[in-house]
Amino acid sequence: MVFAPQDTRILRDLARQIADIAALPVHREKHAMWTKLNKLLRTRPLVSIFQIPWEEMNVDDELTVRSQDPWARGLEWGMRETLYKWRHVRDDQVIDGVIYCPYAITDTGFGIQEQSEVNMESGLASRSFHHQIRSLEDVEKIRFPEISHDEAETERRFEALSELFDGICPVVKRGVSTYWFAPWDLLITWYGVERAMLDMALNPELVNAAMERLVDAYLHRLDRWERLNLLTLPSPNDHAGSGGLSATDELPQPGCDPRRVTTRDLWGCATPQIFSEISPQMHWEFALRHEMRWLERWGLTYYGCCEPLHTKMEILRRIPNLRKVSVSPKCDKARMAQELEGRYVASLKPNPAIVAMTRWDAELARRELRRELRDLSPCPTEIILKDISTVAREPRRLWEWAQLAQEVAEEFAQ
Repeated sequence: MVFAPQDTRILRDLARQIADIAALPVHREKHAMWTKLNKLLRTRPLVSIFQIPWEEMNVDDELTVRSQDPWARGLEWGMRETLYKWRHVRDDQVIDGVIYCPYAITDTGFGIQEQSEVNMESGLASRSFHHQIRSLEDVEKIRFPEISHDEAETERRFEALSELFDGICPVVKRGVSTYWFAPWDLLITWYGVERAMLDMALNPELVNAAMERLVDAYLHRLDRWERLNLLTLPSPNDHAGSGGLSATDELPQPGCDPRRVTTRDLWGCATPQIFSEISPQMHWEFALRHEMRWLERWGLTYYGCCEPLHTKMEILRRIPNLRKVSVSPKCDKARMAQELEGRYVASLKPNPAIVAMTRWDAELARRELRRELRDLSPCPTEIILKDISTVAREPRRLWEWAQLAQEVAEEFAQ
């Protein structure tokens, strides 16, 4: 990993800009606010914006990557994203000025590859999945992943990055600190959405066998991460699940050895996004009772993503370490506030369609957000704008939404 002089100049210049920004007191203040929120203490609603349509965001070549080496281009892109958000999309981000060097981890996967047909007629890709799990014998196609760590390669990366950013930013080795656990998202790519929905009624034994086997495989991976010492403590800007930042003074557990991190020192999460219209009883039977085996391993947990959960808190309260719950666009906000009882962070997901409409209406966005926060006002709340497919090629819509979200949040400061 020897970078060309031009690539080195580009990366070091971007790193200096980030280091200067990271030194500002506001980032320590924001980190403290996220810590308070995640402890269910009083603060204003905090704002996080991610899953941005970056292909529509480039203004004045701010996002144009100029380095040549593939590794350098990846680093450059990440730093340009950080700088762009700081300049234009001011949410409650925390910039720590650290360069993270990923462990060289190899994972063989689950043994089944998605087979699907892609349809682009709408302008966005949709997929039709081929049905690969038809019998109990097919469940055995799901393999347990084998995990390995090339320590020499990790060290090589670390030395190269340390030399590249010497005198500007610290470089820290990083393994697995967050993980998106959504087994149903994966299972339907092998099973087919319609077939899976029908089989929950017509062939429940097969559906449960497939879920049990898949969760077993995920847990095998988790055990290997722990055994190989691949877990690391999160950075200040890591997210918990599909929500806001994971900053907390409740983790790691007392007595944690940072050289030997366990799942009890980290946040976990789970979500079955396709269960939007599934009853609480079936949600428990085919999702949560399986997910519980994963969720109980972590110090704190986040549940949900796009699925409405206002009718399902009775079963979600069985999760012993639950701290944040997703409040999706289709959720009944007032009922959700009653169900959460102030015991969990309400992770509000405004509808991203608000920035995708034919005509941008900032006042409508302000009214909608104010109404939703009013419904959730008894709860500690975070505002998470995500899944943004388009801003109609008008980047300023997102800039303005970020500003108005901060203004509305201040109205609900506790």
